[in-house]
Amino acid sequence: MATTEGVPLLAAARAGNRVVAVGDHGAVLLSDDGATFRQAKSVPARSTLTSVIFVDGQQGYAAGHDGVVLGTLDGGETWTLLRAAAGREQPILSLHFDSLAHGIAIGLYGWAIETRDGGHTWSELRIANGDDADRHLLHIFASGAGTLFIAGEAGAIFRSSDGGKSWQPLSTGNKGSLWYGRALADGTLLVCGMRGHLYRSSDDGQTWQAVQSHTTQSLTGIAEQADGSVVVVGMAGTVLRSTDSGRSFTLSERPGREPLTAVLGGEAKPLLLSMAGQVR
Repeated sequence: MATTEGVPLLAAARAGNRVVAVGDHGAVLLSDDGATFRQAKSVPARSTLTSVIFVDGQQGYAAGHDGVVLGTLDGGETWTLLRAAAGREQPILSLHFDSLAHGIAIGLYGWAIETRDGGHTWSELRIANGDDADRHLLHIFASGAGTLFIAGEAGAIFRSSDGGKSWQPLSTGNKGSLWYGRALADGTLLVCGMRGHLYRSSDDGQTWQAVQSHTTQSLTGIAEQADGSVVVVGMAGTVLRSTDSGRSFTLSERPGREPLTAVLGGEAKPLLLSMAGQVR
């Protein structure tokens, strides 16, 4: 890859003060100033990477198509291939680690795997039964209380209060897929997805209420800023902002109407990612 410009990016995380963004063809881009990006020194995969998470400032994981899981011990500079399943229709769509050793990866048709040794070995994990068993699993995240959630197909949310050993199916009452979820610092949970659907929970995910998004564009990412404000992004340059912990949002659309894929908060200005790379 000759340049970092225009590389489709799908997810980003912070490794200490560093931003690590991942995307198409095994792209792993690093930024120490939040503005300029460079390629990681070594990435032993060319599969599209859909998810990245850091447990601390140095140790992190990325995952994506072909069942690929990568690990890093140096803040994203170099990566090791921990898992691959080329030729099998098992793309990893989201990855979550709650410790250096324990992680869960999820994907299509209810497929999920779990590791307890830092990604070196993985075992199958059953999330749901019956009609819920084949639902696509699209994003896994945790609340501040340590409760795990999976946002999925057909408005499904799965909740685990025991570290992923058992899961409770919940319903938002909507049939559109939910693509992303996030816990805010005050304990509020938000999930978003197709056709502008946005839901909020204030009881650690036991019940969910619809929030007006003022758009029918699909929503793809949620971030919390240093000042406590919330940013939600989506297709066609959609940007939603909230200053009341996600109870209400105002809508704006970027002039370029870029397909926004992710947003990373924590600084004065959110970092927006798109299918055309970083958005300035």
